[in-house]
Amino acid sequence: MLQGKRVRLRAIERSDISRCVAWLNDPEVIRYLTLYMPLSHEDEARWFEQYLQDSRRKVLAIETETGEYIGNIGLEAIDWKNRCAELGIFIGEKAFWGQGYGTDAVRTLLRFAFEELNLNRVELRVFAFNERARRCYLHCGFVEEGRQRQAHYTEGRYHDVILMSILRAEWDPLRESPQKPEVGR
Repeated sequence: MLQGKRVRLRAIERSDISRCVAWLNDPEVIRYLTLYMPLSHEDEARWFEQYLQDSRRKVLAIETETGEYIGNIGLEAIDWKNRCAELGIFIGEKAFWGQGYGTDAVRTLLRFAFEELNLNRVELRVFAFNERARRCYLHCGFVEEGRQRQAHYTEGRYHDVILMSILRAEWDPLRESPQKPEVGR
C-alpha cells in the first residue's frame, strides 16, 4: 500500500470490478476517458485477468484515509528499458471531485514511479477541455510537450489532446521533504 497525505493506493482486487463497471458506465465519468462504449461486468473481468498477466501495467485503487474506494490510478505501457510509462487516473466517486484527492494520488504514484520503479519519465494525455485535470497535472509538475490537434471526438465535435510529461530530475525538487529539526546554538 502506498500512503499519500489524503489517499492510499492499494492493489486493485476482483471485488472492485462491480464498482468500476458502475463508474465506467457513467457518462459524466467517462467524458474525461477514452472509453465510449458500454462496459459489461464480463468485459471488466476479462480486462482484470489480462491485467494480472501484464508486467507493463501497474493499476492501483485509490482509497480515502477512511478506506473508501473512489477511483483508480496506474502506469500503462511501462517501458523498462527506457524507464518511462504513461499515467492514467480517474476518480469515479463524483462526490470526491475537485477536492485534491486526484492531486494527492498523482503525487503518490509519481513518488512510487521515480523512487521505487526507478522510472525517468512519466507522461500522460489529457483532453484540452478537461481543465480540472490539466491544473492538477501542472500543479504536480507536469510540463506540456505538445498537442494533438482534433485527435478526440466526443459530444459532436473534435477536441485537442494535450501531451504532458514529468522527468525525474523535474520531480525531485517538488518532493515534500520532512521538516528538519532546529539545531540548538
